[in-house]
Amino acid sequence: MTASIQRPATAGRSRASAIFRVTSGNFLEQFDFFLFGFYATQIAAVFFPASSEFASLMMTFAVFGAGFLMRPLGAVVLGAYIDDVGRRKGLIVTLSIMASGTVLIVLVPGYETIGLFAPALVLIGRLLQGFSAGAELGGVSVYLAEIATPGHKGFFTSWQSGSQQVAIIVAAALGYALNQWMAPSVITDWGWRIPFFVGCMIVPFIFLLRRNLEETEEFATRKHRPSMGEVFRTLGQNWLIVFAGMMMVALTTTAFYLITVYAPTFGKTVLHLSTSDALLVTLLVGVSNFIWLPIGGALSDRIGRRPVLITMALLAIATTYPVLTYLVNAPSFIHMLLVLLWLSFIYGLYNGAMIPALTEIMPVEVRVAGFSLAYSLATAVFGGFTPAMSTLLIQYTGDKAAPGYWMSFAALCALCATLMLYRRASNHLQPVAS
Repeated sequence: MTASIQRPATAGRSRASAIFRVTSGNFLEQFDFFLFGFYATQIAAVFFPASSEFASLMMTFAVFGAGFLMRPLGAVVLGAYIDDVGRRKGLIVTLSIMASGTVLIVLVPGYETIGLFAPALVLIGRLLQGFSAGAELGGVSVYLAEIATPGHKGFFTSWQSGSQQVAIIVAAALGYALNQWMAPSVITDWGWRIPFFVGCMIVPFIFLLRRNLEETEEFATRKHRPSMGEVFRTLGQNWLIVFAGMMMVALTTTAFYLITVYAPTFGKTVLHLSTSDALLVTLLVGVSNFIWLPIGGALSDRIGRRPVLITMALLAIATTYPVLTYLVNAPSFIHMLLVLLWLSFIYGLYNGAMIPALTEIMPVEVRVAGFSLAYSLATAVFGGFTPAMSTLLIQYTGDKAAPGYWMSFAALCALCATLMLYRRASNHLQPVAS
């Protein structure tokens, strides 16, 4: 590679600038994902009309979840590409594919205009987004881990998820403003598209940031770049680590989609709160996540990943269903805020420790592909279908707190995986004290 590509990220530009540039794509990804979840009822009416609100909403959430099924494929294909050509080039490619899917969803006419082509094109847009997201998150996390100063890897990598929380805050604030300025009928008809157009408008700015991103020093000095065949063989040889990593991610991805993407729909359709209240709660949860994530990362740098991961998983198992039961028995703005802030605390501290742990357990030569595959599999199996699974559980059990079963199960999987990984690796995964 040329010298212009090989310049280390830590030379000439501050790490803060590098963090901002690399996490900008994560912002766009989560901005669009949150909007799809929040405007699920409007999207259902426009693209997936059905005989009942439940059927229409389930089709919408199924398409939302279908994008996550593409993530494992994107993780392997694009992850291997990033491990080969470099973090900078690869992340520009993932952003290009993601932006294409976003623009497609924004411009598709409704079912009444083009019939079955409408839901088909929306599905294609979601599949493109899912394919790119499969490696985007892993590429960003590995980049941050590779530019981190010694003893601060957890703190640095926490900003990958931190950028997603900024997206939640901005999207929720935009939705709240639209709800104040527009009549509900106007939002249902065409107003819901405005936030998606905003997402398209910031794409050129993010491309500019990514184009000026510099390669990490660790990758630049690496002499061997694995071929696609080598990536597959290495991943196959380490399938148990990838599987355990997927189980460890299960709690993160399920909790995140429950308290952000699904929360507004839950507040409106299950708790019967106002749209404004549901959005305001989600906005405040995004702020809470943003605070707890770097704290969790820094705490894991100081005391180790394992204690934080185990403690938060146990808290999730023990408290998720009880606090949701409390909420559905006494639904109100304050109660929803308190419950989701508690779940935000669990998510933030757990994820702050989990991201650096996942970068540490993967073989270095396939670090992006391995991380991305584990994360995307967890998102496909657990997180991405959290809105659909929550809707289904409530419908067929009659228990409005049933989403708590789903998150508790994910937490149990994460706990078992953490215990297994740290038993196998002993002190290998323990970070150096700050």
